[in-house]
Amino acid sequence: MPRWAACIPSLLVAAAVTAQAPTGAVRPPTILVSRQLAARAHLAAGSRVTLAVDPQGSRRREFFVAGIYEPTPDPMRFTTARIEAHVHLPDVIDLVADPADPASRESLSALNVALVDPSSTRRFGLDLQARAPGTIAQRIARSQADDPFAVLERFHVAISAVTMIGGTAFLLALMVIRAEERRETVGVLRLLGISRTTLLTSVAVEGVLIASLGAIFGVVLAVATEGLVNAIFQARYDTALVFVRVTPSIALRAIVVAAPLGIVAGLGASWTLLRRNILSIIRR
Repeated sequence: MPRWAACIPSLLVAAAVTAQAPTGAVRPPTILVSRQLAARAHLAAGSRVTLAVDPQGSRRREFFVAGIYEPTPDPMRFTTARIEAHVHLPDVIDLVADPADPASRESLSALNVALVDPSSTRRFGLDLQARAPGTIAQRIARSQADDPFAVLERFHVAISAVTMIGGTAFLLALMVIRAEERRETVGVLRLLGISRTTLLTSVAVEGVLIASLGAIFGVVLAVATEGLVNAIFQARYDTALVFVRVTPSIALRAIVVAAPLGIVAGLGASWTLLRRNILSIIRR
């Protein structure tokens, strides 16, 4: 399969004929079309299409569909229909070049350059402008402050913090109810000589177990519904983008965060009971 040199989503599909090229006829240049374009224009491998750069079709050329590809998922464009075609660079130049301007085949309006050392961007821009007067060099990479995914990440962190605070409060309430139900048991254990430290340790272990089991249940639920959520949104937006992915690091982080919260909730609920006098604990 040849290497495709250009992606031109802006070209117009002026005509599409789903017939094979006649035997012995000169086959036009080949292109690849996106799955969305193939579905919309009813194309298949072997179809002949005509691409034009203007609605009037004054500058057009016939191409042969060599295959259909799935566009690379792009989180910035998942709501946009990927009506695209991959075309060889020489064929693109032949299609878009202005016959009235011989220099149009040798000119370009923009060129992306990736530097090995990103910190030398300013020096490279100054050197380029000095060597080619009239050339404008500017950085297109987004800064951290302007990156929409950085904003989205901070939003997720805020939601996670609120969720953990609410979950800790709920766990604390359960542990308080649990401690009050075991008041007489705790009083008997204290009369038998078991220290507060031992009882607090057992409560802490219980809190860790409860919090860990809750975290494991949440991870299992997330893994079980991961495929369903992805299937719904991929069908809704017609994309192969993965919207939800539960990784081992995320699962481990959830369990690690849940364990200290369980300890804090258990100790906070039991300390109010254990600091009382033994007689007040066992008294009805």
